[in-house]
Amino acid sequence: MDSMLANEIREKFLKFFEERGHKILPSSSLIPDDSSVLFTTAGMQQFKPYYTNPESALKDFGNKNVTTVQKCVRTGDIDEVGDNTHLTFFEMLGNFSFGGYGRKEAIKYAHEFITKEMNLDISYVTVYEGTENLPEDIESIKYWEELGVKNIKKEGADVFWGPTGDSGPCGPTTEIYCKNASGEDVEIWNIVFNEYFCDGSREKLDKGEAKLEKLSVLGVDTGMGLERLVMTVQKKESVYDTDLFVAIINKISELSNLEYGNKKDEEYIKEGNQCWVDTRKVMRIITDHLRTAVFMIDAGVVPSNTDKGYILRRLLRRVVRLTDKINIDNIGLDDLIFILIKEYGDIYPNLVENPESIIQEILQEEEKFRKTLDLGLKEFQKGEDPFILFTTYGFPIELTQELAKEKGVEIDLENFNKKMEEHQKFSQTSSAGMFKGGLADNNENTVKLHTAHHLLLAGLQAVVDPTIKQKGSNINEDRLRIDFLCDHKLTNEEKKNVEEWVNDKIQKKLKMVRREMPIAEAEKMGAEMEFGIKYPDIVSVYVVEDGEKSYSKEFCAGPHVENTKELSANPGGTPKHFKIKKEESVASGIRRIKAVLE
Repeated sequence: MDSMLANEIREKFLKFFEERGHKILPSSSLIPDDSSVLFTTAGMQQFKPYYTNPESALKDFGNKNVTTVQKCVRTGDIDEVGDNTHLTFFEMLGNFSFGGYGRKEAIKYAHEFITKEMNLDISYVTVYEGTENLPEDIESIKYWEELGVKNIKKEGADVFWGPTGDSGPCGPTTEIYCKNASGEDVEIWNIVFNEYFCDGSREKLDKGEAKLEKLSVLGVDTGMGLERLVMTVQKKESVYDTDLFVAIINKISELSNLEYGNKKDEEYIKEGNQCWVDTRKVMRIITDHLRTAVFMIDAGVVPSNTDKGYILRRLLRRVVRLTDKINIDNIGLDDLIFILIKEYGDIYPNLVENPESIIQEILQEEEKFRKTLDLGLKEFQKGEDPFILFTTYGFPIELTQELAKEKGVEIDLENFNKKMEEHQKFSQTSSAGMFKGGLADNNENTVKLHTAHHLLLAGLQAVVDPTIKQKGSNINEDRLRIDFLCDHKLTNEEKKNVEEWVNDKIQKKLKMVRREMPIAEAEKMGAEMEFGIKYPDIVSVYVVEDGEKSYSKEFCAGPHVENTKELSANPGGTPKHFKIKKEESVASGIRRIKAVLE
């Protein structure tokens, strides 16, 4: 059994539950519809609505029971990455039921899969001990005892699963622990019984500030980390010692000319000054962060200084620092990315559809960071303020903290946070009135392309699919870029028809009208809004219209042209036309168009 590979375990899990009446569903995107969280952190995230409305599962899936292998990212334990079990990206095996079955079946399935399919021994299980207001989970105790499990531990808040995000289903859990190769007990599977709806976050729940309401139907939500399961089945001490990671770690060892697995965890490295480096941990962190970056970029995330992009930037810049420590150059980094894409290409085909875009994004960020890294390091040596390192040299505070730790220097984090808060307030004030669109500014060409961007989105909806939604944008004076939800590659005919639709609206000399209104009124009129953007109570809606007929309605802060005829204006030359230059995939279900006025 210890020779069973990760791919076999994935297949066994899905087949096991398919044979027991579950429908296999694909992993949802790493970018969730729930805007209260940055990334998909659990398999149940895409299923939150079905616990409060279980009948809709039959309508959408034809089944109340489903199973998935879900791509997940969690960054709460990022500083623990490199130990035996912590990762930022992982795959979550899960089975879910929305009123199809309850505790007895869920516990029976888990016990059977672990002990018979995986041939593992269960060390112990946990159950919820209850509080004054919530009952002890005596049913779970009963079902475990019926299956012959004797070691049952009662625990408190740790085994009451809170809502994902700002609110949602929640309830008591029962966890399964098995031993790894070194004899340590490792949590393998978490089985949540969603009995309640919580009207607040986990934090509010723990403080007693959230209200729990009993759900009409018991829901089952289970999650088992593939990497931890593989580690246990393959009898390894660490997730990084499994077949999921062996190819890339071997390549890192080859490129750095350093050994990974011989227990020589510390090698003497010179880096300006002399310091000790735990090479095994460094190799693990590079592996984890690079793997996470590949999947983030595949999902449409790009490096930036905010939100998801900041997490990606932090991971990639840490990779650059650590590859430097063990003397891996950018060509070597290229090799590592290719290995990751190849390893996961069979499971997630979208990775191999356009690997060059992933590699290009990572190498561009590496190049951008290297331009300031040497200078920033010199400034750090001089004792430069962490705030200046962040705002001037692009050093994430976490990187400055790592550097400081190496030197035995304390960072005044409170002072940094105070300055950052003041900086953000100033930035928000100075940018008031600016419009969405990444690199966007008040340049005349940029303004024209921003208006063309509105027409393009409307054209895609009119010609290709009315359900198309924007997922991101980036506009400068040379070209526009839009990321949008679409389930297929656009055909040449579709692209041609979209171009013709946009150019027709330009030639019609339509008015671009700005209207201010309450956000609720704008939503009611069907104005388009960009996913993930937080809008104020009073919003500006730009409408492209001809009399009573409107062609485009979007939330936006402007500025725009006053009439679409301005898009074709080219004094002293041939009138400009809208042209799609490139259409490509950037993630599963997300396409990207780059277009110009030429």
